Amino acid sequence: MKNVVITGSSRGIGFELVNLFSQNNYNVIALSRNVSSITKLNLNNVSTFSTDLSDADSINNAVEFIKNNFSTVDVLINNAGKLINKPFIETTIQDFKSVYSVNVFGLAELIRLLIPSFCNTSHIINISSIGGIGGSSKFPGLSAYSSSKAALNVLTEMLYEEFKLSGPIVNTLALGAVQTEMLEEAFPGYQAPLSSTEMAHYIYDFSINGHKYFNGKILPVSISNP
Repeated sequence: MKNVVITGSSRGIGFELVNLFSQNNYNVIALSRNVSSITKLNLNNVSTFSTDLSDADSINNAVEFIKNNFSTVDVLINNAGKLINKPFIETTIQDFKSVYSVNVFGLAELIRLLIPSFCNTSHIINISSIGGIGGSSKFPGLSAYSSSKAALNVLTEMLYEEFKLSGPIVNTLALGAVQTEMLEEAFPGYQAPLSSTEMAHYIYDFSINGHKYFNGKILPVSISNP
């Protein structure tokens, strides 16, 4: 049985991914600030650990838990994210720090600390946004979010350069609009073309097969803009 770590697992795409991997007999560690939604399901082969990716001590504790339970990590899905929808003129330095602390800094630290747990075929999937790709349509209010995802995209390319000979394999999926709680909070009333369940199935398939075909790639997954 292979070992999978999923961040941002309490709702939306992450929640659906935990269920999919459990149903397919993977060992799963589900990380999120609030783990109750997963814990109460009592899923086979699933452990939870409360983790705040904006806090270095919390990340260290999560990594210790992972290493105590998994000899290797075969798949890491960095699904956790933070979005602030606010006009740039009103967006403070603290807003930028809070978004980057989850979407970039915490994610990078989690990967860095888990490097000894990966093998050469381990697959890291970073969940980004189509808005973080240069030349794509951009939308007012997402300065902190979209720029953080652009940083994540380049980070993926840099991790490829550092680990292309030894592994792990690192790819980013830049998603378009998906009907999640985070999207609804940021854009009340907007109806996305894809559900979180549909997108979770795509990410699940990519996580177990994509490393055979891609490494260091930023792959748009969108049928619309946004």
